[in-house]
Amino acid sequence: MKYVVVLGDGMADDPIEEIGGMTPLEYAKTPTLDALSKVSEIGLVHTIPDGMSPGSDTANLSVIGYDPKKYYSGRSPLEALSIGVDMKPTDISFRCNIVTLSEAEDTYEERTILDHSSGEISTKDAAVLLQAVKEELEPLYQAYKFYVGTSYRHLTIWDNGKVLPLTPPHDILGKVIGSYLPEDAVLRDMMKRSYDILCRHPINVERKAKGLNPANSLWFWGAGTRPSLSSFEEKNHKKGVMISAVDLLKGIAVGAGLTNLSVEGATGGLETNYEGKAEAAVKALLEDGYDFAYIHVEAPDEMGHQGSLERKVKAIEYLDSRLIRILVEAFQKSNEDIRLLVLPDHPTPIAKRTHVSDPVPYLLYDSSAPLDSRYRYNEREAKESGIYLSEGPKLMERLFSK
Repeated sequence: MKYVVVLGDGMADDPIEEIGGMTPLEYAKTPTLDALSKVSEIGLVHTIPDGMSPGSDTANLSVIGYDPKKYYSGRSPLEALSIGVDMKPTDISFRCNIVTLSEAEDTYEERTILDHSSGEISTKDAAVLLQAVKEELEPLYQAYKFYVGTSYRHLTIWDNGKVLPLTPPHDILGKVIGSYLPEDAVLRDMMKRSYDILCRHPINVERKAKGLNPANSLWFWGAGTRPSLSSFEEKNHKKGVMISAVDLLKGIAVGAGLTNLSVEGATGGLETNYEGKAEAAVKALLEDGYDFAYIHVEAPDEMGHQGSLERKVKAIEYLDSRLIRILVEAFQKSNEDIRLLVLPDHPTPIAKRTHVSDPVPYLLYDSSAPLDSRYRYNEREAKESGIYLSEGPKLMERLFSK
């Protein structure tokens, strides 16, 4: 038996009047999931512990079987593990987004945050921009170091720092930033200086000429201390891989002792290499001796943050036709049974453009013991099924138990 989690980040949503009161998951054409629904357990799971923020960090820790209340020490420290930054016990890490701010206003505080991802900027361009910031800011603020991550997602380490309350940029899209800036004077000053450095950078001049969002400011958030996760293999007696384009998930994998598999063309955006992710999982499980694969797809979440119904539906349809279908067909042709779990980590509703803590629908399929189910895989019918798990980590126990 092999075990797979397919995680469609932020895939769950609220009913939308424009599509007849359906959610994107209900509306999308998902023939593979529809077929699996007829022979699978459909239910709801609450991945976010009460009182904790509905981030992909806490949610994915929960899904992969680690209680966030016990193991969570901040988002950015998990990303530091992925990047290869060996944090000291006295280090504080920050997520360092390169964001798009409006440019017409007279002062930094009056600007509006337009895009938390700078139009899903490429890692290549973002690395050049971060280097420009690094060269100017690190000599001025020697306790701070900047590290390149993926796309708009980067890392800052503060030597002998302290954890501070900071606002995630995707929570305040379309809002004036003044009241959301860090109280810490150094962080605030570095953000303001970064705007002066980046807004006139040749890459951003070119982006604006092409009609793309300029990547014109740093934004700090997600502060935390060095994490400590127990071994996934020792905990579950399964040897596993992580397949994701996102540093957060790669960092969880490093901390848990899972093997990170790189897939060419995996970007974290809508046009990521879905087929490559499926094929990497199939090879790891059927050829390379692994027992477990966690396949993370960021696209539905990004489209939710963008507020794009059309693109979120497309992301869900791609997940179905270009990833899950390939995975299921490969196992149907093999002599190996599979237990497959499909779910989002949290909802990212189109109307809100940020994460919420509502329970999410899951599908659990066992090729060796198909069920007889009348529920389709979506938010409404998962609730109607009456199956509800109040704690996310119990889902991993359910995947591995008969």
